[in-house]
Amino acid sequence: MTDVGEVLMSVLSTIRVPKPGDRVHKDECALSFASPESDGGLYVCMNSFLGFGSQYVDRHHARTGHRAYLHITRTRKAKVSLSMTGIMTADSVSHALQVQQWDGEVRHESKHAADLKQLDNGLKIPPSGWRCEVCDLQENLWMNLTDGKVLCGRRYFDGSGGNNHALLHYQETGYPLAVKLGTITPDGADVYSYDEDDMVLDSKLPEHLSHFGIDMMTMEKRTMTELEIAVNQRVGEWEVIQESGTTLKPLFGPGLTGMRNLGNSCYLNSVMQVLFTIPDFQSKYVSNFDKIINDAPSDPTQDFKTQVAKLGYGLLSGEYSKPLSPLMLLLQGDQIGIAPQMFKALVGRGHPEFSTNRQQDAQEFLLHFINMVERNCRSGSNPSEAFRFLVEEKIVCQQSQKAKYTQRVDYIVQLPVPMDQATNTEELQEAERRREEGDLLAPTVRAQIPFSACMAALSEPEILTDFWSSAVQAKTSATKTTRFASFPNHLVIQIKKFTFGLDWVPKKLDVSIDVPDTLDLSALRATGQQPGEELLPEVAPPPLMTPDTEVKGILGFPVLDDSTVSQLCEMGFPLEACRKAVYYTGNTGIDAAMNWIMSHMDDPGVWKVRIYQAVLQLSVPVSLWLHLLIVRRLLSPPGSNILDRAVDWIFSHMDDLESMDVSEGGRSAAESEGGRDPPPGPRVRDGPGKYELFAFISHMGTSTMCGHYVCHIKKDQQWVIFNDQKVCASEKPPKDLGYLYFYRRVAE
Repeated sequence: MTDVGEVLMSVLSTIRVPKPGDRVHKDECALSFASPESDGGLYVCMNSFLGFGSQYVDRHHARTGHRAYLHITRTRKAKVSLSMTGIMTADSVSHALQVQQWDGEVRHESKHAADLKQLDNGLKIPPSGWRCEVCDLQENLWMNLTDGKVLCGRRYFDGSGGNNHALLHYQETGYPLAVKLGTITPDGADVYSYDEDDMVLDSKLPEHLSHFGIDMMTMEKRTMTELEIAVNQRVGEWEVIQESGTTLKPLFGPGLTGMRNLGNSCYLNSVMQVLFTIPDFQSKYVSNFDKIINDAPSDPTQDFKTQVAKLGYGLLSGEYSKPLSPLMLLLQGDQIGIAPQMFKALVGRGHPEFSTNRQQDAQEFLLHFINMVERNCRSGSNPSEAFRFLVEEKIVCQQSQKAKYTQRVDYIVQLPVPMDQATNTEELQEAERRREEGDLLAPTVRAQIPFSACMAALSEPEILTDFWSSAVQAKTSATKTTRFASFPNHLVIQIKKFTFGLDWVPKKLDVSIDVPDTLDLSALRATGQQPGEELLPEVAPPPLMTPDTEVKGILGFPVLDDSTVSQLCEMGFPLEACRKAVYYTGNTGIDAAMNWIMSHMDDPGVWKVRIYQAVLQLSVPVSLWLHLLIVRRLLSPPGSNILDRAVDWIFSHMDDLESMDVSEGGRSAAESEGGRDPPPGPRVRDGPGKYELFAFISHMGTSTMCGHYVCHIKKDQQWVIFNDQKVCASEKPPKDLGYLYFYRRVAE
């Protein structure tokens, strides 16, 4: 038998001690979702610090020769002795989960907390019955922790909320901290710092509250998050979307794997569940899973393709979606599912929002992920093409009746919500009247908006009142019409529910829209230039001449809008080009200057070289639309199909863009896709405009900064709800309350 000491001595030279900055993966396998709690545990290489499940540890040893691994196992144990009092007083699991999912804020200690000045004015605040000292409002009340003034909060764009008296009091006195009455608990309260403009922690809160006679230990537990949940539960949104009112049948098996919430990661969970029901993503990342794993770089945790494939296989294989034993069901509550910690860290790396644990907008994450797929599929198959389509914009000068056609690439149809088209206007007005009169029992009525009204708002012509017409060489009115130049295989529709109030506080429209199961967009197909239709001439507007030109100008040149010039420069355009664009568009704004730049890419000389260099020197990833705009006329002779050539140029020159650091993994894109030449075939797919609904993502909450996401997906003609780890057969899919809708083309 081999001596243990001899074995240890033989591997001692390969063992490293982790240093500050080393990534130690001791919670998740680099190539699967095995963890210390899985069968066989997790093996952590003591040289690379990568973790591997029992399925992949031999592979790593064979590839690297490393022999020293730390074997970590963890076993769940049931606690059988619980205090009856603790059980009765503790929050229920569902209640605690709701609060955890909704509260996305990471709060820091206020700089004013330690030395907060409190006035010795003898004021004592009662435990209930509060009113604003200025307007007698009885809700949304804040107590200033310096002088004890009880005042109402901010007014929202729809007239709800408060009357801004707490904010005005701070502006008059400079007293920085206020606590929201109704949120004080034995564990703390919601404290806002006007000076720091954020929710904060106050380590001396018990002392600050007792100064005004408030004993935290006797206050009812109602945090702001809980209050918001209560509001949404009263409206019914939370219960309806999650189908909480019925007992749902749990589902297990391939394609029915739940995803654990990593702390407000429900937006990511919902988007990725939907994406991996699309054949393009399945064939790209799951069908070739074994090859992707075998070709993975030395550090697969940092390789985009490997981690996406790992996630897709985890969701579709069924390995992590199996019925639990009665004991584990009691402990776990739902199926084990997968925890995409490595994936979330990779796709969020360097992003100011997705790298945090705060709640995010699912639509923004979808576009962010599509952008990453675009950048990492420089050649070879690109699954995001399933969503890509062309939009044609037609502008008609009302004075000359001449037209201008432009095309752009898009991935999502943003559908406006015309609130004035609600079919239950009388009910809405009556409920609003009762609320204004102070009726606390006034019902909350949700606006009923016809889907046809939303589509009409999307397709109706937009009136441009300040359009510079090259035909009449003057400003006049014009109409802009938007149509589909191509129809994608999979259509994503975003209901534009989120807006901003007058105080720039993001809000969500509470609407119900009768979204159809089938959709025919054939009538919205673009027609292009019509016979006999004249186009607007490609003539630049005259330079801006203002009365103060001679006074403020230099050597006869007019004054340029520095703000517009700066914005164009930040996009990567050369300074002289930006000045030229602003000059020839008469200081009419960023849109006009941008259009001028796009229409003058053919100018000889320094233009092409300078703009090409500007694109290469961008230090952060640029959205694909900007690439297309910049390149759409680059190196394209008159009369050519500039858009197709632009797309081809982008994908055939990606190897020249290494300075943009678009490869998210440990290898170049050419290596990851096995070639440099783009594949044959069109980059924009097209076909009939008839679709059927197969998935939708719903949001609960008042804004994208808080709340919870779930998704419903149609699998084998059965709707399934994916609520993080919970995967069940849907009884009543709330299709009228969705935020993102996913349609697939109906084959003819």
